[in-house]
Amino acid sequence: MASVQTDAGADRRQHDPELEERFRKGHPKPVHGTFRSAGLGLITGAADDDPSAIGTFATAGARIGPSFLWTAPMAFPMMFALVYLCSKLGQVAGRGLFQVIREQYSRPVLYFFLVTSVVGNVIQAAADIGGMAAALNLLAPLPIPLLVVAITLTILGLQIWGPYRLIRDVFRWLALALLAYAGSAFLVRPELLPTLRGTFIPSIQWNRQFLTMLVAVMGTTLSAYLYSWQSNQDVEEDISMGRRRLTDRMGTTKKELRHSGRDVAFGMLFASLVMYFIMLSTASTLFKAGQHEINTAAEAAQALRPLAGHAAGLLFALGVVGVGFLAVPVMTIGAAYNVCQSFGWRHGLHVEAAHAKKFYMAIVGFTLLAMGLNFFGINPFKALIFAAIVQGFSTPFLMLVLMLITNSRKIMGQWKNGVAINALGWLTTLTMFAVTIGLVICWVR
Repeated sequence: MASVQTDAGADRRQHDPELEERFRKGHPKPVHGTFRSAGLGLITGAADDDPSAIGTFATAGARIGPSFLWTAPMAFPMMFALVYLCSKLGQVAGRGLFQVIREQYSRPVLYFFLVTSVVGNVIQAAADIGGMAAALNLLAPLPIPLLVVAITLTILGLQIWGPYRLIRDVFRWLALALLAYAGSAFLVRPELLPTLRGTFIPSIQWNRQFLTMLVAVMGTTLSAYLYSWQSNQDVEEDISMGRRRLTDRMGTTKKELRHSGRDVAFGMLFASLVMYFIMLSTASTLFKAGQHEINTAAEAAQALRPLAGHAAGLLFALGVVGVGFLAVPVMTIGAAYNVCQSFGWRHGLHVEAAHAKKFYMAIVGFTLLAMGLNFFGINPFKALIFAAIVQGFSTPFLMLVLMLITNSRKIMGQWKNGVAINALGWLTTLTMFAVTIGLVICWVR
């Protein structure tokens, strides 16, 4: 079966003037199968609201209260810019982000992004598995170690034996679990005036706790796994439509880009609304009751019960479990993509395990490592905050590289960035750098 990566195809385009001219002018892709599947952006958006992110958002609401709600609508356009550019890169270049970085940048740059992304992915996956087990324990009081192992084996089975179309369709349905947080937010009956003020009037506190939380939230919402997952998901989608050769995958059409733009916008709007409802739930209950410290999403669900009723806590816990089964594979598969593309190994969910052993071994290894972190006495939530801060420092540079790549005519041809997406992309990049620099200044002072 065809691999997602074909370095020879990239070399062929660079040395074949006729193929290069077709790419530059925007040759149409061959029409195989059906049009691009809807819901790819929803999968990415839902994975962004993974159990560890839920814990981060819940902590932000509990510590800072409704005055932090404005960060959700602020995050939406930045999430859209990031994911749309990654989607466009996958469609136009026909290969994933880390393969493009490997071809265009030095090894130190590549390895910096590889190490920070893999460390962040594995720690977040570990926190997610632990969070799912704790949430399941609230619903069915089984030993948490047993739940951790059962969750991991279930996820591995889907990753190794599930074909791409099955994985994609299962992920789309799991994304709907996040609707539980809308119900949870309404059940807590938030006060109208503080909610409106916190939503529409940005309030920044120039202290270490606030800026640390802001960097953690941004590091979670703009995580490194979003970059690689979205570009590779679009490559996999092309292959599922019969575009198996790299030369068939390169380039796109305005119609496909418009379709992707709408799909990504819907997915990121969904993700930012879920983020908003999670913060609203804990800001309206835990913050108001003076309960500012929580360590996991499951603790947030348990704390909500006496304050907002059993139904709110139950919905919160169900959301954690449902989205966890989506998010953990996204992180571990994404880490495997990054490693294989960085070292030129064959990879792809369309490739049988026997023909891409290193890719599937990486998936198994990262998943088992994430599971193992739950048995070494490491507080996964504190590790998550650390990982989110690490990604908060590394992702501005990754966003900068993404902007440079998608503005390169050599890589993108006629599909290099236009004025509007450039303005939004550079604003996102500058905002990410500004927040990180602000945190450093607070630490130094």
